[in-house]
Amino acid sequence: MSENKIDPNKWVDKYSDYLFNFTIVRVNDREVAHDLISETFLAGLKSMKNFKGEATERTWLISILKRKIIDHYRKNNSKKGKAEIKIQYNDDSNEGDWLEENAPDRFDKTAEDLIENEELGTAILECMEQLTEKQAKIFKMKTIDGFDTEAICNEFNITPSNLWVIIHRARTTLAQCLEKNWF
Repeated sequence: MSENKIDPNKWVDKYSDYLFNFTIVRVNDREVAHDLISETFLAGLKSMKNFKGEATERTWLISILKRKIIDHYRKNNSKKGKAEIKIQYNDDSNEGDWLEENAPDRFDKTAEDLIENEELGTAILECMEQLTEKQAKIFKMKTIDGFDTEAICNEFNITPSNLWVIIHRARTTLAQCLEKNWF
């Protein structure tokens, strides 16, 4: 797999429309969306040395933008005296609101939680052995390592539709295995 390169001189032309569409549905304010995108580009310039090339430039910028959006809501909500962050989301299987206050505190773990997480991790690894080698690699790259769809498709010479079929089949196999062996 070739290493992705970063070229900030092309960011506005290549990514501004995509980033705007990504942002506007989350903040519903054109001016705020433009500000967040500008902040994203600035943060990208400042942290270029941290770009490892493991993901595409666009994926890297989106990850910066997501943090900027969360920071925007934190700032607005703290001004209102609220301790929660509310973000509307819409993914393939769910739609609704996410409240940060309802999310578990990842630092508030009991010994039981740690043992359960370790057992689940072991069960997942054992269940991944039931996947074909290709399914396991693709599933890991997409869902665990967060690789961009395009990068995975290029590496395995598959279409995006084929990628999602492989991911779906891997998830189904893992779910059945976990249901049988872990629950």
